[in-house]
Amino acid sequence: MGEIRALCISEKRGTQKHALDRVFFMTEFGIDGDAHAGDWHRQVSLLGLGEIDDFRARGADVDFGAFGENVVAEGFRFKELPVGTRLRVGDVFLEITQIGKECHSHCQIYHQVGDCIMPREGVFARVLHGGWVTVGDKMEITTEKIPLDAAVITASDKGARGEREDASGAAIREMLTEAGYHVAGFNIVPDEKEELKREMELWAQRGVGLVLTTGGTGFSVRDVTPEATREVIERETPGIPEAMRSLSMQVTPRAMLTRAAAGIKKRTLIVNLPGSEKAVRECLGFILPQLQHGIEILRGDTGECAR
Repeated sequence: MGEIRALCISEKRGTQKHALDRVFFMTEFGIDGDAHAGDWHRQVSLLGLGEIDDFRARGADVDFGAFGENVVAEGFRFKELPVGTRLRVGDVFLEITQIGKECHSHCQIYHQVGDCIMPREGVFARVLHGGWVTVGDKMEITTEKIPLDAAVITASDKGARGEREDASGAAIREMLTEAGYHVAGFNIVPDEKEELKREMELWAQRGVGLVLTTGGTGFSVRDVTPEATREVIERETPGIPEAMRSLSMQVTPRAMLTRAAAGIKKRTLIVNLPGSEKAVRECLGFILPQLQHGIEILRGDTGECAR
């Protein structure tokens, strides 16, 4: 067990990082606002406080962030941890991807004192699950799976204005809780594509395992949930809406008119559900038992396997 002693970012590459009291880790990206974050394997850099203190003991006056590190933690010698090690800070899960690096263009601290410990002492990691981290938070090595979590988005003009009870959203939250999910949040938004996209992106940045929407999947000109979903996701998962339509067709032939979509954004699965409570309970009850395995594959918590 260790403790976060500094959190550092730089808004531009080539400039020294500066320390902040609190930062947001974005799933499969890095720290929000840091120029070195991105869709690659070196999303976050880490250094142990002991290595920095040893460097200071040689007479160098260096601030946190001087070596280009994002995270300084006490209680770890990170380079001794193998690639693949998982670290947890509250809701945030990191996975070590690289130990040290070759320095092609020396940083500011190297030019000042002729040495830099980052290439030999630092490690790099990717963000498996995002969230807020504050200086003083505890960090630990973990082998546990990322806890099952979910968010619910209701698309409804009337619901957003308070003119209609959100029975379908409440049903989803109830069913998720009974299935062992932590419901990280829920919101009712108008049938506006940009607002729906914003909500989906928010939860994907957090890395919640499952985002369920309800409403907005029909033929009305205001029904834009599938369009919003397809603009957010990176990979479609057509089997999920196909399974729901197949089930619903046994109840009513009008099920063929649903336009629900589903897909993956980073490490989050997004699924459109119908707008009525009855249809939500039927469809979610059918697919929910199977979704956990897909989420665990997506998060790297289990491998592909046939049943």
